[in-house]
Amino acid sequence: MQGPSDARLTTDGLEARGTGKVLALACGALAHEILALKKLNGWDALDLHCLPANLHLWPDRIPDAVEAAVNRFAPNYERIFVVYADCGTGGQLQSRCEALGVEMIEGPHCYAFFTGNDAFARIAENEITAFYLTDFLVRQFDAFVWRPMGFDRHPELIAMMFGNYEKLIYLAQTQDAALDAKARSHADRLGLAYERHFTGYGDLETALARVT
Repeated sequence: MQGPSDARLTTDGLEARGTGKVLALACGALAHEILALKKLNGWDALDLHCLPANLHLWPDRIPDAVEAAVNRFAPNYERIFVVYADCGTGGQLQSRCEALGVEMIEGPHCYAFFTGNDAFARIAENEITAFYLTDFLVRQFDAFVWRPMGFDRHPELIAMMFGNYEKLIYLAQTQDAALDAKARSHADRLGLAYERHFTGYGDLETALARVT
């Protein structure tokens, strides 16, 4: 895979190039998808700055990190578009973006806007026992799930934390047999049934096209 490494995106994010008129201020977990869409659509006016993806381990830190980045980059761009969903902030990120006068992508989390927010809302009603992964989370499963939950040290915790889940659903942004196999292995490790749903880029592409 070309572009920044997942390890770098997890801990450091991605620095903006300083070119273009519109800045997508995004989670590092979305970098590969946004860069792919930029290339695919010829969005030369779009620049990308990513905050570290591991902020998701501490959602309460996301609003402050976004605000700091908006204040830093506002003088350099005509428009800043925040490519974070609510992401566990309990509405705080939306309120902060409104106070800063910047737009953010709609949706409760990336699972929803990759699937399509309306479609995910319908699906989620019948999938309350499902655990979701995206391409990035399949690749970074150990960093975001296995180690933070302590399963590497205490595998007995799996039954306690995932006892109410029945299946793992991999929401695939790309057609990649290796990622499919890896996602299936993660389901096996958690003792869950496995499903794969191809989403492509969903509402992410629509939202970026609107602001670019």
